[in-house]
Amino acid sequence: MSTTMQNAAESGLQFAPYRLLEADELVARIQAVRRQMGNRLLLLGHHYQRDEVIALSDLRGDSYQLSAQAAANKDCQAIVFCGVHFMAETADILANRPERLAQREGRRVTVVLPDLAAGCSLADMANIEQVERCWQQLGEVIDTEDLMPITYVNSSAALKAFCGRHGGIVCTSSNARAALEWALARRSRVLFFPDQHLGRNTARTLGIPLEQMPVWHPRKEPLGGNSAEEIRGSRVILWRGYCSVHQVFQPQHVDRFRAKYPDIKIVVHPECMMEVVDKADVVGSTSKIIQTIEQAAPGTRWAIGTELHLVNRLKREHPELEIHFLSPAVCMCATMYRIDLPHLCWALENLAAGTPVNVIEVEPETARWALEALQRMLEVR
Repeated sequence: MSTTMQNAAESGLQFAPYRLLEADELVARIQAVRRQMGNRLLLLGHHYQRDEVIALSDLRGDSYQLSAQAAANKDCQAIVFCGVHFMAETADILANRPERLAQREGRRVTVVLPDLAAGCSLADMANIEQVERCWQQLGEVIDTEDLMPITYVNSSAALKAFCGRHGGIVCTSSNARAALEWALARRSRVLFFPDQHLGRNTARTLGIPLEQMPVWHPRKEPLGGNSAEEIRGSRVILWRGYCSVHQVFQPQHVDRFRAKYPDIKIVVHPECMMEVVDKADVVGSTSKIIQTIEQAAPGTRWAIGTELHLVNRLKREHPELEIHFLSPAVCMCATMYRIDLPHLCWALENLAAGTPVNVIEVEPETARWALEALQRMLEVR
């Protein structure tokens, strides 16, 4: 395993009683820990979190923003990450990188994920064994010295380390284009994983045609379901992965809104399929979606194709706009939703009591190589 996941210590506070507490009491107890720990504690909240959790966060943002904030903070002794597993891994790698450890005389920042079951179905669509097998098979057809690996930040520390070892980079939806440009300036081909839609949508903005973007299916033989000729003719090899949240949005959803409201603007995340992106007015990261809505003229109509909690929050924060959720079906990040007030209170009180639970600590060799790729991510805009 590339990551140590320390669960509840025998001497720690057990979780079950927290389920019985009312929300007001949970909030009061969480606030008490925050006052007690002061700037020794940094509570990070991803935009897709529940509102009650976001309200208690010190900082909120998308994957890129929270990664950068974890990298920049010099004061905190503990990070409680209200997000999913790969985000907590990234925070651990950045907060405990060698120069920060040296500044703190070797003292690690403790990184806690309130519920270890808060994972990511997209990240799970590519594992290190599959990617290494893919790389080996590609090496039988093309020169992998001329192939640049890019992993989306929604991936395990092991895959980030793979990119670091092979000279590659991590990207977010905010800097995917810059990362792809960086990669193609150095090598003639890219292996992009695990989100095929982000890779395809980004590569198309650079003028790369679809016929030069074969999709690698990790369970198909040979060559991920491709011919040797297709691989040799490739510029960007896409992994067959997708976000279950953004996969829900369909082109007919866009058509339905345009038929009903001819003046409506459609804004979607680049993890949506190409056919949806092609019909949208604005395509961008979570941060860009928020910025677009914040800058919208009063009275305008918008349909947004991203996670439900964020869309509903934007509705409440911008009553001057008419905001719709793009899909007729409920579409939320179920694993992110696992972080709730009982888990947050339990994790914080154990932290304050000196019995931290759900500690995320990436194995040193994995962290070393993952940091190489993450530092490139932070440098490439």
